[in-house]
Amino acid sequence: MVLGRGTRLFAGAMIAVCMVLMGPSAPSGLFAGAVPVEAVRDIAPNRVMTWNICNPCEVSNVDRAAEIATYAPQVIGLQEACVRDVEMIREYLESLHGLVYHVEYGSVLRDWGRCGGVPWNPGAFGQAILSAAPMTDRVSVEYPDGGSEDRGYMAVTTKVGGQTVRVFNTHLAQRRQESVRAHQTGVLATEVARHDRAIVLGDFNAVPDAPELAPMWALAADTAPGCQPPSAGTCETTTDWQSKFDYVFLRGLLPLAHRVHPTESSDHHLLYSDVDLT
Repeated sequence: MVLGRGTRLFAGAMIAVCMVLMGPSAPSGLFAGAVPVEAVRDIAPNRVMTWNICNPCEVSNVDRAAEIATYAPQVIGLQEACVRDVEMIREYLESLHGLVYHVEYGSVLRDWGRCGGVPWNPGAFGQAILSAAPMTDRVSVEYPDGGSEDRGYMAVTTKVGGQTVRVFNTHLAQRRQESVRAHQTGVLATEVARHDRAIVLGDFNAVPDAPELAPMWALAADTAPGCQPPSAGTCETTTDWQSKFDYVFLRGLLPLAHRVHPTESSDHHLLYSDVDLT
């Protein structure tokens, strides 16, 4: 028997209900904040997004998926991502919103405290990239010095706007560790410089005019026109503490539009950009 699309979506939604009720990340209200299946929309083919999803936080993965589905980007870079959470977000994006993504991970830490699991098999923690198009040539690099917690970057080759592009996703050392971030940025910039066209997503834990970001500014521009040293005062904040720490750096590409969207699901805002690859 061949099931119709409506039947498959309904079945997927019922499976998601069971996962929510049994999982540790169940929302306070059933599918709180989720967009109904009828609101399925097309993925925006030239849109990229970065989001530090906050971990450990008492946040529903149903709500996280709903936030992403609102903008339906082609590529999403997640930081502070537990593999189990990303798996559930990806499932909800498909079963509740009809959005199908491939996934690659850049985990740098196995952490029971952050990601659960059992002592002999704790959850993997770090970065993840979701892409509507297949991804190839994944690399995952742990920085030689992560600071107070292991940190790193990952990179994949995928399609954005129908064009092939290298996409990076990183999370730099925590605040008040400027010298550590400076070294990390140097490692990242060396790799980004190898590509004529690249998109660099991430939580850099540094404001735009911080000295440690100089290697990135030498290679790429922020998606927000005018947001670069020394006129960094024009940059929109991306965190609950009114700092810009999150970036979509574009190398060899032009921004078309961008948006910063505060969310109750994280202490970092969603940041997305539509890009011109022609």
